[in-house]
Amino acid sequence: MLSYSAENHFGDILQIDNLWQFENLTKLQLDNNIIERIEALESLVHLVWLDLSFNNIEVIEGLDTLVKLQDLSLYNNRISKIEHMDTLHELQIFSIGKNNLTTLEDVIYLRRFKNLRTLNLSGNPFCDDEQYMLFVVAHLPDLVYLDFKLVSDTTREVAVLTYQDHTKPLEHEEAQALAQLEENQTKQKELEYHKAAFVEYLNGSFLFDSMYADDTEAAKLAHLPGVGDLLQAYRKEFVSVCENLFNYGLKEYEKREAEVSNFYESLHEALTANQQEGRKIILDFENRNKRTLDEIHHASSYDIAESKQAEYKEDILQLSEALMTLEMLISDQLEELLKKFKGNIAVIASTFIENVKGMMTQCRDLENHHHEKLLEISITTLEKSVKNELDEDLPDDVRMLLGDKTTIVNAVNASHGSRLLKIDKRESDILSNTDRWQASVTEKIFQNEIDRNRSRVKEIVQYIDNLQEELGNTEILDLTK
Repeated sequence: MLSYSAENHFGDILQIDNLWQFENLTKLQLDNNIIERIEALESLVHLVWLDLSFNNIEVIEGLDTLVKLQDLSLYNNRISKIEHMDTLHELQIFSIGKNNLTTLEDVIYLRRFKNLRTLNLSGNPFCDDEQYMLFVVAHLPDLVYLDFKLVSDTTREVAVLTYQDHTKPLEHEEAQALAQLEENQTKQKELEYHKAAFVEYLNGSFLFDSMYADDTEAAKLAHLPGVGDLLQAYRKEFVSVCENLFNYGLKEYEKREAEVSNFYESLHEALTANQQEGRKIILDFENRNKRTLDEIHHASSYDIAESKQAEYKEDILQLSEALMTLEMLISDQLEELLKKFKGNIAVIASTFIENVKGMMTQCRDLENHHHEKLLEISITTLEKSVKNELDEDLPDDVRMLLGDKTTIVNAVNASHGSRLLKIDKRESDILSNTDRWQASVTEKIFQNEIDRNRSRVKEIVQYIDNLQEELGNTEILDLTK
């Protein structure tokens, strides 16, 4: 990538704009203008150096996409707070002197920039604080230069001792925040892995809990005598099936990945061997014909020159046929390799789908069994209610369900139907994701081979054309004249 720099300083620029076309810009100098806002820099993602000093900027903003920025100057503006720089992880040099910074604690914000070594804050109101230097050095322990001066070891030691009661809690908080961030990143990475295996959230009770989420009828029915124990047993068995499916899904994912990896390895080996053979054919041709064109040009007679030219033409033709034959051979070889791969993928996918269907059928069977038991309990409870034989004190909304058989049966059936739909939906998601993966991976591989073949044939034709053109441009000296 080419790098570019742009300068426009000592001018009258009021607004930053029209920079979208300079996406490869690495250096931008807009100092000594009358710019009031940092804006329109979104496209400059490769920017490393930015100078906006001596302007009228009041707020730090608009820097989010400048993730490669290393050197930033906002010197001599009207900024009152250090903020909105979170994405500038590469920042090494920062100048924000001669602004309106009044709160020394704002410097703590800069602790997030682990590569920051040079900082200029001179000329801000808070620099008048007698503890200014010690505060900054203590809270930014990796600084090498502060306000154009090297930070001495003595200053650093005094600063650490003076503010250790302030910095220790900060370090503890940052360590906790970092640990939490790493934990979240690990969980996200793990979730992406589970999604790639099509079994996300099946390693626990998520599916079971989602079946009961927002099901008000199920919540009421849970108050019926005996339903609590029934639910507990159902949950345990259902989650066990989900976890079996989860573990199976991860194993199948690894099998799919291994199949794809083995295919690409075989593909690479075949192409490498073919390319080596092609290079050998071309090298043999070039070695045979190193001096041919020169010999044609300086032949002792016109007839000899024409004869050598004809031989060279024939050699070029044979070279073309050899390279095209080699391409046909590799094309046929890869076609067989692709067919075999497609067949293997189809078997892996169909086997996975059938086993998923089997496990989801287990889930439905458990739900149907639970439904039958719940229906029995509900009707028995209704009969006891009618006879005033209920010992339990049930909530009013639950007692309303026990008004008649139709009401309680409808409630149980509605809840059951809702849960079955969620089981069906989860199964459908896994199957459709598997189908999409199978189609995507095979289509990509077949398309890559089509593109490779076309590119190679074009390359051969171009090479042969160049040889023939070179031969055509070789002048034959007519020594009979």
